[in-house]
Amino acid sequence: MIKRLSVRNYAIIEELEIKFPEGLTIITGETGAGKSILLGALGLIMGERADSKSLYNEAEKCVIEGVFDVSPYDLKEFFEENDVDFEKECVVRRELTPSGKSRAFVNDTPVTLDVLRQLTGALVDLHLQFDTLDIHNVSFQLRMVDALAGNKPLLVEYQAAYRIFTQNKKRLAQMREQNARSAQDLEFLNFQIAEFLKADLVEGEQEQLEAERDSLTHAEEIKRNLAAAFHHISDGEMPLTGQLNDVLRSISEVKKYHPAIPDLHRRLESLSLELDDLAGEFERVAESTEANPERLLEVQQRLDVVYRLQSKHRVVSVKELLDIQESMQRQLDEIGDLSGEIEKLEAEIAEQEKTLRAQAAQLSERRQNAAPGFAAKVLELLAQLSMPHTRFHVDFKEAPSLTPTGLDDVNFLFAANPGSRMQLIKDVASGGELSRLTLATKSLVASAIPLPTLIFDEIDAGVSGDVALRMGNILRQLSNHHQVVVITHSPQVASKADAHYFVYKKVDGDTTATRVKLLTTDERVRSLAVMLSQNPPSEAALANARELMGV
Repeated sequence: MIKRLSVRNYAIIEELEIKFPEGLTIITGETGAGKSILLGALGLIMGERADSKSLYNEAEKCVIEGVFDVSPYDLKEFFEENDVDFEKECVVRRELTPSGKSRAFVNDTPVTLDVLRQLTGALVDLHLQFDTLDIHNVSFQLRMVDALAGNKPLLVEYQAAYRIFTQNKKRLAQMREQNARSAQDLEFLNFQIAEFLKADLVEGEQEQLEAERDSLTHAEEIKRNLAAAFHHISDGEMPLTGQLNDVLRSISEVKKYHPAIPDLHRRLESLSLELDDLAGEFERVAESTEANPERLLEVQQRLDVVYRLQSKHRVVSVKELLDIQESMQRQLDEIGDLSGEIEKLEAEIAEQEKTLRAQAAQLSERRQNAAPGFAAKVLELLAQLSMPHTRFHVDFKEAPSLTPTGLDDVNFLFAANPGSRMQLIKDVASGGELSRLTLATKSLVASAIPLPTLIFDEIDAGVSGDVALRMGNILRQLSNHHQVVVITHSPQVASKADAHYFVYKKVDGDTTATRVKLLTTDERVRSLAVMLSQNPPSEAALANARELMGV
């Protein structure tokens, strides 16, 4: 329940605070004094859109704060999920700066507007005459029927099983997708590995093949140049070996005459021997080198296989290709077939669905048994509220598949006048009709459903006299189970208050500000008398007001 609402610097409110007791709180006042502004302020802490134009003083920020008792609503898990400290007395604050920046806090922790809406939606049921109401919402309609049918234990059991069922269905879809991907991966890896196996790569072969290819490609040039080198060294008209031997003989003749010459002679002999050996090697290589087009083609084809694999896998060596082959083989070994697990989970899901459908059938039977009595009581209350010709019916259709609430699509059908076709509430009910219908339905389920604080704005619009008195009695009864706040122009409704606030405007020079006053018993009598007649009220009106209040 809401315990306190404080508003500072909003619309024509400079600063005010209202404390809300348990039971029925009535708010009345002059037209334009600011009753709807209070609801606007409450809407801000419920996450509605903020507008800096609504500041009372444009140079200061607007602060709206609500204090709620959240202990009856089992919200501790919600607080933990959103990293907000849980306190049984929860403080919700909304701030709006002159620049238009808006901030929201729960127990002094900044929160998003979405979190704010979820929390306050569980705490306050704000019923504005022309707004979209809960009763439009088919899930809320079903919730009402379930409450009257006493379905909570069975529904809790069903929903727990349904959560596991949907989790398993999601897991099954993931496993099927994974298995399909595995099959594709298996096919792809097998293809890739087959390509590697066919290539039969050997580490180091690329370098050998490239060297052999170069030799075969330049065989004639190699043979010609090496033969020429042999000729110049050993077989020409003036071979280098012959010239070197002449030099050796000449130096040999004088080597005994100088100590340095013997060493030079030995070095020259070594050079002569090396030159002879080189000539022999040139001759051998030249004679062994032959052009071989067939072998060159084989080498090039083998290299093409290597180069194609390297290009495909974006590497430059055979070693890297062999590493890739090994990695693919490991992946292939790790891929498993999930078909067995899938088949097992499918059987489990089928059994779960069978159980859920049985539970859903029980829920549906209980709902359909409760619906006629509920509809009859709604019509009875609506007749008391000056809607004697109304027709109201709870319509059931089977959902195409299991839902979080079973297999029922539930809709409230409504017709206000004789001969009118019954249609969905949202399509036919006017604002005043919706107000009375909402009051009738919520009052019937008040003791069975955990409704939050109920706030009604002019729910008595268009009714007066005895009908208004009956509406006041219904609101009074509703407040026995819930905190109820009603903004009204009806003295009959206002007479039922546990606490009665009067909203008025105070003019001070060039400024106007909204004020709120908690009325005493005598002040309530006079306020009701004014609503019944005029200001100042007549003695008859005062007597009538006392009679309404029972004082």
